[in-house]
Amino acid sequence: MKISRELKTGVAAIVIIVLFIWGFNFLKNQSVYDSTRTFYVEYSDVQSLTSASPVTISGLNVGKVSNISFHPEKKGILVVRISLTNNVKFSNNSIAQIYSPDLLSGKAVKIIMAGDNEYAVKGDTLKGGIDLGLLGDLGNQIGPLKSKVENFVSNTDSLMLGLTELLDDENQKNLKLSLENFKNISYKVDGILENNNNKIDSILSRANEGMLAFSQMMDSLNQADLKATVYKLQNTLNNFNQLLDSIQSGHGTLGKIVNDEKLYDNLTAASKELEELLRDFKLHPKRYVNVSVFGKKAKPYEETEDE
Repeated sequence: MKISRELKTGVAAIVIIVLFIWGFNFLKNQSVYDSTRTFYVEYSDVQSLTSASPVTISGLNVGKVSNISFHPEKKGILVVRISLTNNVKFSNNSIAQIYSPDLLSGKAVKIIMAGDNEYAVKGDTLKGGIDLGLLGDLGNQIGPLKSKVENFVSNTDSLMLGLTELLDDENQKNLKLSLENFKNISYKVDGILENNNNKIDSILSRANEGMLAFSQMMDSLNQADLKATVYKLQNTLNNFNQLLDSIQSGHGTLGKIVNDEKLYDNLTAASKELEELLRDFKLHPKRYVNVSVFGKKAKPYEETEDE
């Protein structure tokens, strides 16, 4: 069978095209039959993430960032395209977080797999997030500290400015004069103390004696068993309260006298009659006593006109 020149030319062209495509992909370190899966993640800040940054799942490198671009419709939103070469499955509500693997490496993306849900398929948009890590925590702590330091510096500047205004020429003169007056007063106080040294020693000695006497008194009170004395006094008061309760309730002679109004009225009347009798006896003793000195018969009492 004779093959025509046109057919040979067509087959050669096809072979050349296939070889060109294979060689181009080989130079890009990609296979002809690419099995990568592409996903998209939206961020408001990519934290200096770059293309070719690694993508990991549970610490395993499963792909890389293939492109970063602005969202065509959402203002200020960046779209990160990630290409996964691993066939691991994860749900479509998993979170793709930007993080720093260590202090020296650049940013990377880790996929945090969520719970049971539908599996993500090629072309899905995943939720984005940022893991601040240790440096982020330090930044959050340094921020308030920086504000406090700035306030401290500002207050220090204000204080120094106030001191500068305070220590002008006139105020310096006044301060110097005040120091001179204070020095003179100190000299006078020293003189007074020196002249009255004996009196001060005497006052201090008496004060020490007073404190010693007070201490001895407290020791005496402690030795006198003050607690037992107070206890006895408490018992005495309790007994007296019981006596008062008994009198108030009408028990005993004193209780009956206090609570029986009739007896009280009789005693009051008897006391009044006795008082009248004593007054009459004092005014007219002859009514009650007749004394004969020489044995004569006593004369009966005769009431006078005045009586």
